[in-house]
Amino acid sequence: MPYRRLPNTDIARIRAMRIALEKGNELPPHKLAFSSKTVIKLQKFLPQFEHHIKLYRQALASQKKKSKDHNEILRKARIYLTHFIRVMNMAIFRGDLPVETRAYYGLATNESTVPYLNTENELMSWGRRIIEGEQFRIRKGGSPITNPTIAVVKVRFENFIEAWNYHNTLAKKTFNYTEKNNNLRKEADEIIHKLWNEIETTHNMFPEERKKILNENYGLVYFYRKNELKEVVAP
Repeated sequence: MPYRRLPNTDIARIRAMRIALEKGNELPPHKLAFSSKTVIKLQKFLPQFEHHIKLYRQALASQKKKSKDHNEILRKARIYLTHFIRVMNMAIFRGDLPVETRAYYGLATNESTVPYLNTENELMSWGRRIIEGEQFRIRKGGSPITNPTIAVVKVRFENFIEAWNYHNTLAKKTFNYTEKNNNLRKEADEIIHKLWNEIETTHNMFPEERKKILNENYGLVYFYRKNELKEVVAP
């Protein structure tokens, strides 16, 4: 005897409910293999479920698309910030700037290494320090560092902050849709489980093969076990 398998993907869930709802629209209640109450439940729930699945897919696609842009903007901000620090260190090495210059940016005066900018938080933290430090140093009468100037670094940094905020907004939206859809999937599974139980109960008086065909017409899905499959295909 084949066993019934409930849908485990959104496409399969939607398909199962659509088939049943089509039957509910085609047949009068007394000929339908499941209750009018379940028909009403499907009519209300299916459009809502499809709508939220669509919103989730759109949000996910948008997030993936913008993620590439975000990564490129982040890369550029990191490069410009790194180059600014290296140019400053070279000026100190040449003797054009005193070693105390590094203190304006929160850097150790006796080290010429570029701080770690691997994570977004590190880039954000050091970006603010470098920009504010250079602006303060210039106000104190220091000569601006060029190639790149702090103005150019600031533009790249602000682009990164804007992209980071937008990326987080999209990620939050996708997460919210994921949470909502997880709850809707549970409800969908409950509806389909009840629906299929009603259909099987209605067709219980028929012989096994006839019952299977009738149930499958309502969207139920059956699978044969390996040993049963051999018996089915055997000549």
